[in-house]
Amino acid sequence: MIGTNQPLADRMRPKDLDEYIGQEHLVGDHAILRQSIDSGNLPSFLLWGPPGVGKTTLARIIANKLNRSFYQLSAVHSGVKDVRETLEKAKKQHFFNKPAPILFIDEIHRFNKAQQDSLLSSVEQGIVTLIGATTENPSFEVIAPLLSRCQVYILKPLDKAALMKILENTLKKDYYLQQIKMEIKEYEAILRYSGGDARKLLNIIELVAASADAGGAETLTITNNLVQARIQEKMTIYDKNGDQHYDIISAFIKSMRGSDPNAAVYWLARMVEGGEDPKFIARRMVILAAEDIGMANPNALLLAAACFEAVNLIGWPESRIILSETAIYLATSPKSNAAYLAIEEAQGLVRDTGDLPVPLAIRNAPTTLMKELGYHKGYKYAHDYEGNFTQEEFMPDEIRRRLLYNPQENKREEEIRARLQTWWKGKYDY
Repeated sequence: MIGTNQPLADRMRPKDLDEYIGQEHLVGDHAILRQSIDSGNLPSFLLWGPPGVGKTTLARIIANKLNRSFYQLSAVHSGVKDVRETLEKAKKQHFFNKPAPILFIDEIHRFNKAQQDSLLSSVEQGIVTLIGATTENPSFEVIAPLLSRCQVYILKPLDKAALMKILENTLKKDYYLQQIKMEIKEYEAILRYSGGDARKLLNIIELVAASADAGGAETLTITNNLVQARIQEKMTIYDKNGDQHYDIISAFIKSMRGSDPNAAVYWLARMVEGGEDPKFIARRMVILAAEDIGMANPNALLLAAACFEAVNLIGWPESRIILSETAIYLATSPKSNAAYLAIEEAQGLVRDTGDLPVPLAIRNAPTTLMKELGYHKGYKYAHDYEGNFTQEEFMPDEIRRRLLYNPQENKREEEIRARLQTWWKGKYDY
């Protein structure tokens, strides 16, 4: 908006509970959290709910109302060092009967075990009152000792009435919007794209209002078509639960598959900045390492698996470096999808031919009866032969000589092809 760089959602952030809209089950008259706030006897607690429903705003309102020091950390950008430094500051304020400072941690589910462990003693001793915000089920993402020391309050997506009230208040109170003559003729698209998220609602209004800035129209008439067009043209909010979530991870995977490390790191940065789960990113790289690099460089799978373990151990923000290193390695590695094609072909063969019998020579024979029936009879133990190899028949008779793994044209698989041609000459057409 012309005249300010402060986002509309930040300008309209409520300052007290009277301005706060939604979550009446928690902060309405006589509601459980409202009673704790009014009494001043505030426990440590977790706010669990989707984005844009007022978790951060509520934490700030509580700190203001109780006149307590307020420290805020983001699990996406803060490490153990930041947590310890903040707790040390809080300790220095902890004297006599002064209420404990409030430590607000956004996206607390992104803290790893070590980071969450570092909070325990301060929460237990009352050095800080912890308020954690999470979009994920804390039962799975927050360690049990910390969870047991916190209440859990569930915030709900904002309903149509709440969103309309926020919109009405915004148009009445925001100075910069008042400079534009706006007429909202249709509301359906605004509410639909908001999806119960107040931040998205205000971002949409700000985005659409920019049309008046750009076009200089005397009256800006907001319709469903205008909202949809502006969102499709301009809006770049990363929604980890929406279509763009899948579009960006697709672009990330295709960039690595296409051997472009620059694009891979760019799309990785989009996900990091959007607050994507680092474990989700790492899992997809493990899959890519097997599917798209495979036998051309088997070390890629080892590195990707190590990346997943490291991300689990380290957490944000350092995990971004590990993810970047792995993405660059995978993008610059030689590629082969031969292993992927082999299992696809094999599964198709199984579906077509059914449960073919295992050749007798390679069956297990743990009992006398099985041996008498010919199980294991004639099996050639590879290590008893020159080069640790025999031309034993391992496939069922009906599909002998069916080639499933076909080495591709890269240095490593050319070496594999040469070995297979030597070993299986006359049986498989490598």
